[in-house]
Amino acid sequence: MTDLAPAVRRVLDWPVDHVGAAVVAADGTVLATAGDTDREFGLASVTKLLSAYAALVAVEEGAVDWDDAAGPDGATVRHLIAHTSGLAFDTDEVKAAPGEKRIYSNTGFAVLAETIAAATGIGFAEYLHEAVCTPLGMGHTRLEGSAGAGAVSTVDDLARFAAELQAPQLLDPRTVAEATTVAYPGLDGLLPGYGRQKPNDWGLGLEIRDGKSPHWTGEGSSPRAFGHFGQSGTFLWVDPDAGAAAVVLTDRDFGPWAIEAWTPWTDGVLAALPRP
Repeated sequence: MTDLAPAVRRVLDWPVDHVGAAVVAADGTVLATAGDTDREFGLASVTKLLSAYAALVAVEEGAVDWDDAAGPDGATVRHLIAHTSGLAFDTDEVKAAPGEKRIYSNTGFAVLAETIAAATGIGFAEYLHEAVCTPLGMGHTRLEGSAGAGAVSTVDDLARFAAELQAPQLLDPRTVAEATTVAYPGLDGLLPGYGRQKPNDWGLGLEIRDGKSPHWTGEGSSPRAFGHFGQSGTFLWVDPDAGAAAVVLTDRDFGPWAIEAWTPWTDGVLAALPRP
């Protein structure tokens, strides 16, 4: 085991203008940080973690039910959040029957947000703010655009969210356990930036690593690791077996540089972590 702080600070060597990073223990303790942790960054698809968590709150509150019809004919709230509604990536085209294929869909998250807004009578951005951001003290996090890719946040705020994902206070832990269990197992699909995965496992809005290769987490990440990355050069992962989570935000769009940098960084962090 090596010192964690130097492992985390390796983000400062990345070819980006601005970067912030934090590693958070399972008990919510911030173990190490680097860079601009209070700078606001666009999250791109890391937004989906926040939107999914708001959806979990809506289900617990009884505003919506997983089996409620939503989206294409035959699709439900569960299909939308698990990327199995059949909706295309960013259009209203229906490309498959619900539950048949894993089609990663920003449109599906937009429909999910509309469904929750209609059920609660509250705009989704406001609902997300009140259900997730305010109680967690995430004062620099807001949804400025789509529920799938339109949030802005800081590393400091997302460190609080990473603590929540590991030790839920807003939700029953059983709800989070369900969200991190594969929904509609065995479905293949395209993981953006990393190619077709067989299977392409997802929980309820959270991507589950399982045996995917290549992948944006570490080679040493456990199959139970979950999270999301964004095309704005951002990611958040939680590794239950390591007893820790990590948040990294940058201002450089995802590309070959990220594929080269992210996995070694995560492996370095995992190697330096104290064992749970």
